[in-house]
Amino acid sequence: MADSAWPGTLSATAADSDSPRHRAWVRATHWITALCFFALLVTGFEIVISHPRFYWGESGNVNTAPLFHIPIPSSRATVPTGYGNVLPDQNGWSRALHFEAAWVAVITGLVYLLLGISTRHFAKNLIPQARLSIRAAIKAGAWSYNPVQRTTYLAVIFVLFPLEIWSGLAMSPAFVGAVPASVILLGGRQSARTLHFFDSLILLLFVAVHLAMVIRAGFWPRTRAMITGQMAEGQ
Repeated sequence: MADSAWPGTLSATAADSDSPRHRAWVRATHWITALCFFALLVTGFEIVISHPRFYWGESGNVNTAPLFHIPIPSSRATVPTGYGNVLPDQNGWSRALHFEAAWVAVITGLVYLLLGISTRHFAKNLIPQARLSIRAAIKAGAWSYNPVQRTTYLAVIFVLFPLEIWSGLAMSPAFVGAVPASVILLGGRQSARTLHFFDSLILLLFVAVHLAMVIRAGFWPRTRAMITGQMAEGQ
């Protein structure tokens, strides 16, 4: 779902091809997911600061020793943080938008998954190939992913995103009531919240590295390719 971040020159075959660098459905799902991720990031932070303490197991509250805590003031005076002030409480709208953005991201992810399988996008562009070395991928430039990139993208798509969805649903009383195993397998609701937080940090790190590599390779050409589907020859 992301452009190659390695600089280089297009291969003759790729440059002469009339096929787009990214198909329309890849571009659409990429940008929808990007917007959802930004919304989830902002609202997730607002939700966390209402109780910046994390626990393990089924229950945890202000009278429970936390597994760890984020050293920031809370947005609620009842949460002990060691600070003499509280932050503005935006928990209400944040939870509503977080929930809505999450479902848009889930639906978009399912569309991407189904189209990725039916068009063999994963097989052709993401599954590591034994013959494609990192050196060969760099020579291919923007038209190829190297094995490290392929493995990373697969891990994000098939491990990190599913875990984020699963741990998020495991914090929902309605969903847990229908599927109790969803929270049991994670060790409890507080364990699900802690896993959700750490998984979010890993996804944030992935996005930061991805953006840094795109900037290194040429931000505007790569961004244009993800908008129009085309990349200028020699970029």
